[in-house]
Amino acid sequence: MSFLKNIFSKEKKETLDKGLEKTKSSFFNKLSKAVAGKSTVDEDVLDNLEEVLVTSDVGVDTTLKIIDRIEARVAKDKYLGTEELNQILREEIAGLLSETNVEDQTDFTIPATKRPYVLMVVGVNGVGKTTTIGKLASQFKKKGLKVVLGAADTFRAAAIDQLKVWAERVDVPIVHQEMGSDPASVAYDTLQSAVSQNADVVIIDTAGRLHNKVNLMNELVKIKNVMQKVVSDAPHDVLLVLDGSTGQNAFEQAKQFTKATEVTSLAVTKLDGTAKGGVVIGISDQFQIPVKYIGVGEGIDDLQVFNKHEFVDSFFK
Repeated sequence: MSFLKNIFSKEKKETLDKGLEKTKSSFFNKLSKAVAGKSTVDEDVLDNLEEVLVTSDVGVDTTLKIIDRIEARVAKDKYLGTEELNQILREEIAGLLSETNVEDQTDFTIPATKRPYVLMVVGVNGVGKTTTIGKLASQFKKKGLKVVLGAADTFRAAAIDQLKVWAERVDVPIVHQEMGSDPASVAYDTLQSAVSQNADVVIIDTAGRLHNKVNLMNELVKIKNVMQKVVSDAPHDVLLVLDGSTGQNAFEQAKQFTKATEVTSLAVTKLDGTAKGGVVIGISDQFQIPVKYIGVGEGIDDLQVFNKHEFVDSFFK
């Protein structure tokens, strides 16, 4: 995969490699045990591989899909060696990711025709939602884009305060009201402010209270409807933030949020502190929603655009 060398900077690539180290180490330790003493890929190896993938948080359905594809290749070549398994896995996982992530991004960009570009961010508390918003604001600003934040998670005072801290840190304007205010009102004011300032990007934080999905659904619909009074086709992207370190719980959150609202992209955070990075593969495949960003460190620049080739390359390096 030498053509990848110029896609990411060396520094970004090293950060990604390091961020996936725990996942990679855990996965390949399990894989080496799965094929120990075997020279060809037989039924036992496939059964063991299935267990490796499931316990690596790839998810049952996606695991079965990968196993089926490998079985088809084994059927063609009866003497497929275990030493070839890494390359086969690499190809099949890259293929799966390609089916969802149609185009790889290499940078933080927005469509040239959308101004302001409105990004609505959803996700439960504790997944790194506010941090992701702050890091996105920083990346967009570095591209010379004018960014406005909207603190529409008015359910928690802490959410408003945290976003204000990030706005100050990144030095971008923020629109906020008091805790308990109408979230749709905050979103409306944010878009009005953004339009008046000729902003390029608007990022709206929202509350994620999954224990009452009906209320969440109604709130998000209301926010969308009110925003469209200012920007007719807003939001342009609904980004669901998931904590990669929670593994299968992230699947459940994705399931609940995709029922509550139309999610158009995903950000998977905290991959650097976990061995559960396989969740990126499973979530991308199962929900057929592109993973747009991944968090591979705590630094402000450690939120990266998700590039399937780079991800697979780092995973199998």
